[in-house]
Amino acid sequence: MNISKFALLAIITFAFAGVACVEQEQTIAHEMTGVDAGMTEDSDPLVQRAQEVIAKSPDSPKGYNQLAVVYIRKARETGDFPLNIKADELIDKALALAPQDLTARKLKASLHLTLHRFPEGLEMGKQLQKEVPEDSFIWGVITDANTELGNYEEAVAAAQRMVDIKPNTSSYARVAYLRSLHGDHLGAVEMYKVAARTADPGDKEVQSWCLTQLGDEFLRNGKVSDAEKVYDEALSILPQYPLALVGKGRARAAQNDFSGASDYIARANERTPHTHTVILLGDVYKRMGDLAKSRAQYDLAENGEEKLGDLHDAHRVALFWADNDINLDAALKIAQDDYETQKDIYAADTLAWCLYKKGRLDEAKSLAREAMRLGTNDAMLRFHAGMIEKGLGNRAEAKRLLESALALNPTFDLFQAERARKALEELN
Repeated sequence: MNISKFALLAIITFAFAGVACVEQEQTIAHEMTGVDAGMTEDSDPLVQRAQEVIAKSPDSPKGYNQLAVVYIRKARETGDFPLNIKADELIDKALALAPQDLTARKLKASLHLTLHRFPEGLEMGKQLQKEVPEDSFIWGVITDANTELGNYEEAVAAAQRMVDIKPNTSSYARVAYLRSLHGDHLGAVEMYKVAARTADPGDKEVQSWCLTQLGDEFLRNGKVSDAEKVYDEALSILPQYPLALVGKGRARAAQNDFSGASDYIARANERTPHTHTVILLGDVYKRMGDLAKSRAQYDLAENGEEKLGDLHDAHRVALFWADNDINLDAALKIAQDDYETQKDIYAADTLAWCLYKKGRLDEAKSLAREAMRLGTNDAMLRFHAGMIEKGLGNRAEAKRLLESALALNPTFDLFQAERARKALEELN
């Protein structure tokens, strides 16, 4: 398979934020340490099994590696992110016992990315690649790290190497994401479907993850009905899967079913309240007219660092502040710090938006262009760029960008889409 023929020579999240790391843990479960990847609904027996290995051989890294894999999988199944920190601590124990253990080092490189230590993950991945040049998992780490750091050409090259070595669900999903970043919607849909189709039928979490990513791709491109069908399929496999619950909620909100949307998103937040889903639930409550519930969610997002712990995302708070014209100095500082360490298109977009809100329009325009350099189909990127052009008095370009945002996805945000329409009315 050749990535470049699908327009991947030019390249986020989340992004989803963070989407670049999501395939690693499932690959570990398939490829390492003898853990049964099919047992996804009740991992406690796997915990016990790994603990027995540790008790029997406390000076061997094997049991620590196995238990780390179980925690990583449980984190993905449930959205309980702090389990990744437990896994990281276990891998440190394994490496203290055996510094050159390949399994532990691969897990450590992967966890660097999961815990947003992207430069460290890239450095470790490159070192491992020199030692084991034909390991597809290591090429996946290199792909993900480069994607998160904004090194898109390097990410494409690494993904191509990965799929050449081992064409499977893990490599197909990375190809899909890179195609999406480059604006190749049909190519991304194709590869997410292939990734889901080739997933281990006994691994419910992997199947649900692939389907949820496909749903997100549909939703970003304004195909709400297609997205909802795929989210429903994911939830039929894992009914409490947090990512699919949030996706379903967003699809309901896009169709003005705010009561249904709040139910799905609240179910996800009951298990693991991430900053972005807390803000999303606040937005839904606000659209329902329940300002007390909305304010409670916003307060949790803004001030809940202690309560949300590792799920607190200052970057998302900065974007919320900029959207609402509050705490703009603090928002700009967060965005600047993020951009210094992670120059992907979404860090550039957030910084552009914060600069715009501070009236620094020329700087904002430069960053907005950087954010759009891959041709990504993301209405929010186009909206931000359009508002910046409007602020600069470039009416024709502002109109083109705002119309493009709404044509791509008329319901791209519960509040910003309406602001885009009002801005167009002013321009007309």
